[in-house]
Amino acid sequence: MLVALGLSIHNIPDGMAIFVAGAKDIRLGFAIAAAIAIHNIPLGLAISAPIYHATASRKKAFLWSLFSGLSGIIGACLAAIVLMPFLSDTVMGFVFAVVGGIMAVIAIDELVPAAKELSSEHTPIVGVMAGMIVTMMTLWLLE
Repeated sequence: MLVALGLSIHNIPDGMAIFVAGAKDIRLGFAIAAAIAIHNIPLGLAISAPIYHATASRKKAFLWSLFSGLSGIIGACLAAIVLMPFLSDTVMGFVFAVVGGIMAVIAIDELVPAAKELSSEHTPIVGVMAGMIVTMMTLWLLE
């Protein structure tokens, strides 16, 4: 449940990034939304699988994953309310940097070590590299 809550909180800055990018340039917003949507697939599995395993409840697993996804909308609404009056290239750069920093810390400090405990050898690093390649290709294809 703690991992699910942490990953749900992580979706709030994702929503902020999508809103800020879309407010500046709809094509950029769409590209970032697509990349984040792709990364939300394994994120949803990372939330629902342990909850289902712990509770044997498909409903709880689904609802926690749904809650996690909807938290991105909360982030977008917060960005709209707080940032819209001040939206500029500088604010966009700051928001993107903060979101990137949050994602990096969560991945490096929490997710990769947890994955390393659950698997053998270098599988987590291969997963990180695969995720980076998929995201990079998505952004490149949508450019």
